[in-house]
Amino acid sequence: MALAVSVVVRYRKAVTYGVHALLAALETSGVEHELRLGTTPEETAGHITACRADRVLVLWSFYSPDAEAMAAELATVRSLSGGRGLHIAGGVHATAEPQQVIDAGWDLAGIGEGESTIVSLVRALQRDEPLTSVPGLAIKDGDGVALRTRPAPQLPLDAFPSFVHRNGPIEITRGCRYTCRFCQTPFMFGGQFRHRSVASVREHVREMAARGLRDVRFITPTSLSYGSPGPDPDLDKVEELLAGVKEELPANGRVFFGSFPSEVRPEHVTPEAMRLLRRYVANDNLIIGAQSGSDRVLAASGRGHDTSPVRDAVRIAVEHGFRPNVDFIFGMPGEGEEDQAQSLKLASDLAELGARIHTHTFMPLPGTPWRDAEPAFIPLTTRSELDRLAQRGDAYGHWRRQEEHAARLAETAKAYPRRTRRRRTG
Repeated sequence: MALAVSVVVRYRKAVTYGVHALLAALETSGVEHELRLGTTPEETAGHITACRADRVLVLWSFYSPDAEAMAAELATVRSLSGGRGLHIAGGVHATAEPQQVIDAGWDLAGIGEGESTIVSLVRALQRDEPLTSVPGLAIKDGDGVALRTRPAPQLPLDAFPSFVHRNGPIEITRGCRYTCRFCQTPFMFGGQFRHRSVASVREHVREMAARGLRDVRFITPTSLSYGSPGPDPDLDKVEELLAGVKEELPANGRVFFGSFPSEVRPEHVTPEAMRLLRRYVANDNLIIGAQSGSDRVLAASGRGHDTSPVRDAVRIAVEHGFRPNVDFIFGMPGEGEEDQAQSLKLASDLAELGARIHTHTFMPLPGTPWRDAEPAFIPLTTRSELDRLAQRGDAYGHWRRQEEHAARLAETAKAYPRRTRRRRTG
């Protein structure tokens, strides 16, 4: 007889998109389970103690800057629930730093894309099978070392829905061929695009419309890359997507594309692309990734473009009725005062053209090529100029808070040096 399994989720607004994908995989797999969502540590612990199932699996997902706070929450939940439950950390931080999350108190770390792993894990718990048979895990051995099971497969996006009977943006692309040295996306999902089919997207939208929802947004690392395997946009594929979505929506339905939670690469902003978007989208803003005003820093970071298409993108977007929100990262490795001055000059020029500047501080994120890189010093002159842009209403962002995250991440990187060899179970 199969054991009963309850799945308790530490459900946080910051990571609902990924959690919804995992729950959708479970719900469409036919694997029997009870599901409870805990929106606070106390509620999560209460769900764990109230479960009458034979096994309780507790899901945690978080980004690298949140790892320390989530470890503190885990300790609270364990204390309030009497130590019951098998706790697994998933997401990009757990994938990059499985030993660190095991040491921080989690029983398991999920490695890579989690849909097939969560289905296999619940099945193994039901059948009382060894967890070493489950792909995509890191499991603590007797010496406290996080040993990896075989890798989980990277499946086509159509293999699982983005969500089932829940709200949220639809993931249309996973992976990214632009391997920026500061970004976790290629590490987590691979260096090639995998696109969800238009038919699958339309199915999502039909379900949303049936539940009375009228706004559709998308998750993608680079919006205008949809349908294309390479660097050049395929605008016919983009139009097929947007037209198909509009057909599934009611007359008052709205499509948001190239705005949060996704962005557009600057070299993809052309008059033809902007005219296409104007025919279909409701958003009046575009998020454009510039990242630096220094060609030298852009080359070092692997962005794949210089500053010239950034200026062009802002001008073209404004001419077609969009307000660009342009991302800049200050303090990237090797960045000097001259590089920062060039970024500030470009940011000011773009603001004069009608853009808003979204300011960030470089964070040495686990899994990235710059995980162990030293952030560049940001002097008072740069800070004052960023404050001046913000006071004028031309800039926004949480770059000061990101500085604090960067310091913690740098300490973690020193405590957990990269491993050159990996042991696997089985």
